[in-house]
Amino acid sequence: MGEMKIVGVCGSLRAGSYNKKLLEYAIKLAGEIGAPVKELDLKEYALPYFEAELELPENVKKFKKEVEEAHVLLIASPEYNYSIPGVLKNALDWLSRGGINSLNSKIAVIMGASTGPFGTVRAQANLRQVLACLTVMVLPQPQIFVPFAETAFNPDGSLKDDKTTAMLKRLLLK
Repeated sequence: MGEMKIVGVCGSLRAGSYNKKLLEYAIKLAGEIGAPVKELDLKEYALPYFEAELELPENVKKFKKEVEEAHVLLIASPEYNYSIPGVLKNALDWLSRGGINSLNSKIAVIMGASTGPFGTVRAQANLRQVLACLTVMVLPQPQIFVPFAETAFNPDGSLKDDKTTAMLKRLLLK
């Protein structure tokens, strides 16, 4: 099978995104255990709004190819109105079209950070539902919800909470 390829996606486009911070920290931890992750920045891919009638634009083809070559997806997503952000749903919709479901039989590791007290519990439930429909196996445990994200990170980007860091390491080792 060769080397395990992992790609990371953040469901937020915001410059100071806590989920971008969380993804970057997870990528750093994964690198430390010998599992390098390539980040796929949704802002850089500039995916158009999904339209079933559209022929696949070149940027969509490039994005799909990156995901198709990966074995594992690492997704950090905020929660918007109890769900996943539109930009992430749009990316997933594109990945499932164009003659091939680029997500078929992938493994996903999901996590999220939020300024509220529940982390991203509801968004992750919604994301699990969408990924299940696309035949993606989401690792069930441990679940990484980072509440009160505005105070959850150290200046170096690491998480202040040692328990959450330990759970994230356990999840990445699976």
